[in-house]
Amino acid sequence: MGPHPAVAAIRLAVRRVLHDVLNDNPGGSPVVLAACSGGADSMALATALAFESPKLGIRAGAVTVDHGLQPGSDTRARDVAARLRDLGLDPVDAIGVTVGRQGGPEAAARDARYAALDGAARDRGAAAVLLGHTRDDQAETVLLGLARGSGTRSLSGMPAVNGRYRRPFLLLDRDTVRKACLVQGIDVWEDPHNHDPAYTRSRVRHEALPVLEKSLGKGVIEALARTAQLSRDDADALDQWAASAERDASDSDGGLAAVRLLDLPPAVRRRVLRRAAIAAGSPAGSLFARHIEETDRLVTDWRGQKPLNLPGGIVAGRRNGRLFFSPS
Repeated sequence: MGPHPAVAAIRLAVRRVLHDVLNDNPGGSPVVLAACSGGADSMALATALAFESPKLGIRAGAVTVDHGLQPGSDTRARDVAARLRDLGLDPVDAIGVTVGRQGGPEAAARDARYAALDGAARDRGAAAVLLGHTRDDQAETVLLGLARGSGTRSLSGMPAVNGRYRRPFLLLDRDTVRKACLVQGIDVWEDPHNHDPAYTRSRVRHEALPVLEKSLGKGVIEALARTAQLSRDDADALDQWAASAERDASDSDGGLAAVRLLDLPPAVRRRVLRRAAIAAGSPAGSLFARHIEETDRLVTDWRGQKPLNLPGGIVAGRRNGRLFFSPS
């Protein structure tokens, strides 16, 4: 008899990603790390990576991040690291971070976590870092993006591949992944923050999505995840158009010719403005639709307005028919 269907599903998902990593690193023996909190999703990821990697000649390790936000979090991180080593993963790093306040608690914790993962990947020479996000996580991300009104890119959710980061489980539901842990007898840790209504994602998970499923049927999560992929395809195409339009509108002094932006479709023009603001130093996570809409009026409704203050201490202004983005 073969493995339980849930175990087979997680192993197949990881195997496919590892084959992609090998194709991207021909002739080598790449290092692949699993980001693991000790929760069900990431422990399932770690077990599948430990099972599949030896057959492909891949050195598999893991990273667990201690955010320091709960009493005893350092002990938990050490325990998770020990369990990862017991799976045969090597190297395994437990990294403590200091979580700031910029962007709110969830965004600050995410920023600190990814900084730690980036550092571990560099130190270990990792070709890829695997993340345990599931289809349910994707649906939550899309719903959050819809609530923010941040546009098509926000509705795109999380990409399956983003630089060194890869998400093997985006097509698997959370129940399947957790079932894989249960049937393998894998101990998991449940983060209390996942049930804390103070956190937006927790409210979406435990309040908003259940209401939607009750009202609209059980296909809501699948539909939201499918929306993410469709939106990503559209956003990628618009981003390519915007990159070309930005090159056409750019002057040698770093400004953007307003006349070359005016006739662009709003979706493309606003992408150009967002790209320019981010390139000047405005943080992408703090640059909201209202900022870009106000900047867009410097092109479409020019009445001699004063320069605009954007997040990150960046100023957007218009002089002599050209838009400039620069530190204040």
